[in-house]
Order: sequence, then C-alpha cells, then structure tokens
Amino acid sequence: MKIRILTGFSPLFLLVVINLTSCRMSYSFTGASIPPTVQTIQIDNFPNNSMLINPLLSQELTDALRNRFQSQTNLTLVNKDGDLVISGEITDYNTRPTAIQGDDVAALNRLTITVKVNFTNKVDPSQSFQNQTFSRFEEYPSTQDLMTVQDELIKQINEYLVDDIFNRTVVNW
Repeated sequence: MKIRILTGFSPLFLLVVINLTSCRMSYSFTGASIPPTVQTIQIDNFPNNSMLINPLLSQELTDALRNRFQSQTNLTLVNKDGDLVISGEITDYNTRPTAIQGDDVAALNRLTITVKVNFTNKVDPSQSFQNQTFSRFEEYPSTQDLMTVQDELIKQINEYLVDDIFNRTVVNW
C-alpha cells in the first residue's frame, strides 16, 4: 500500500496565486482595465455643434456615457478634477439616401451621428488622446419620415457610440 503525502502546492496553483497577488490592475466583466489609483471620472456635456440640431441629442449622449461608466466601473462620477476626463462635441448629425433604386428613388436613408472626443488620464497621461472621431449610423426605410423613427435610431446609435468611447478609454484593446 502506497501512501502519498502532499508536501507542497502544484506549480500551476503557485503561479495563479503569485499572479493574483502581484497584479495591481482592476478587472471587470466588461473588459475594463482600470488601475486602482484611478477613483473618479468627469464626463463633460457633449454640445451639439452639427449643422442639423436635434435638441435632445446632446443630453441623451452625455447621459448614456455617464450611465455606462457608473454601471460598468467602480469609478465615482464627479463634476470637476476627475482622474479621468472625457469631453467632446457632436460634430455631425445628418440623414442621407443610401440605397438608390432603378427609378432614382432612395429605398433607404441613413442617419449618421459623429462625435469628437478628448480623453485625459491624469494618472497615466500616455493613455490620453485628443480629437478622436467616432461615427455611427443606422438605416431606415425611405417610406418613413425621420421624425417618426429618429428617437429609436438615436438610442441605437448612441449605444454604439458609447460602446466605442468606453472601449477606447478604459478597455484598451
């Protein structure tokens, strides 16, 4: 009869323990990698400086960004002096025909929203960027009036823009 006595830990277990205790990054299920020294975020209002103005777009985009960071990170939202600062502007809001049929009539129209974003990371300035453009669009049938579909289109486009900005600022892919 052989008796085995465990006198040590497996090498894999030791590597995992060492890795967990030596790593100083904070990870989440969203993919965000935020150092624990970063505690606050400041997200300024995104003014709408496009030629075509939707009066609700500025507030909806800004709120969507703030909600994403509050729900998917441990950062505290502040009005000034944040460790991370996101600012920018809406530079374009337009609709154009995209799918022209044989009789020169558009089958689809495309609503496009473009934003310019500035990101300042006061803890790690190498992560900062200025004037990065993000643009997303949604198409809708030309038989529908923009006024009847724009609320839903803006919601969808804002979700894509917020994903892009979130990923670029804290996911670092």
